[in-house]
Amino acid sequence: MSQLRQEVVIEACGLTMKYGSNLIQSNLHFQISKGDVFVIMGGSGCGKSTLLKHMIGLYEPAEGEILFSGQSYFSATAKQQLAMRKRWGVTYQGGALFSDKTLAENVALPLEQYTTLTSKDIRDMVHYKLALVGLAGFEAFYPSQISGGMCKRAGLARAIALDPDILFFDEPSAGLDPLSARRLDDLILQLRDSTGATVVIVTHELASIFAIGSNGVYLDASTRTQLDTGSPEYMLNHSKHDVVREFLSRGAGGGEYADE
Repeated sequence: MSQLRQEVVIEACGLTMKYGSNLIQSNLHFQISKGDVFVIMGGSGCGKSTLLKHMIGLYEPAEGEILFSGQSYFSATAKQQLAMRKRWGVTYQGGALFSDKTLAENVALPLEQYTTLTSKDIRDMVHYKLALVGLAGFEAFYPSQISGGMCKRAGLARAIALDPDILFFDEPSAGLDPLSARRLDDLILQLRDSTGATVVIVTHELASIFAIGSNGVYLDASTRTQLDTGSPEYMLNHSKHDVVREFLSRGAGGGEYADE
């Protein structure tokens, strides 16, 4: 039997999150391995998006830390932090595209800012990234000229412009019809498989949780800490907490989505 262990790329160690004196979550412990699709899940107001914001360095933990390949982001130097951020790709609920720029111009921004590629090489790379997300031929379109699902895919193309090791998603399927949401799930898995990236995703859509999640953490709003960690299937079948099993049983076999 192989003795190889999966590489841990992100680890939360005693993480506590607060807004001022308001406790959001405390004492979080979890590990994310290379290639995981890690789902941050839980009911309304439990702090899912807050956790994501801590993971991408927008908020500093009140206690504990988040390690990236063993290194703490907030203990790193400014130069080290920049190097770490270059390894990340982040997408937002609405795509967060610049409305006055074409799709090509949006995707080109990180390449222009963080690389020394020539203009021709950037154009070629932009065309390739848009093609990867199914938007070949839409380079000259503005966000207002395409659908919401296409905007999300364009945001994904920008997020992968620098070939990141880690992709962060905040409710990627929000506002999409079920068919578009499923296609986006498939695209996330295809990109994970083709690039080897690790994916961290906030979602309350249980069809997506079971379709793509390989690991995850359940945050509880009442106790303000995690109740479980592991794959969605493991938590559904083995969690000691009724609230976790109830949350996930509504998604088993394509059931109804839970309320956010």
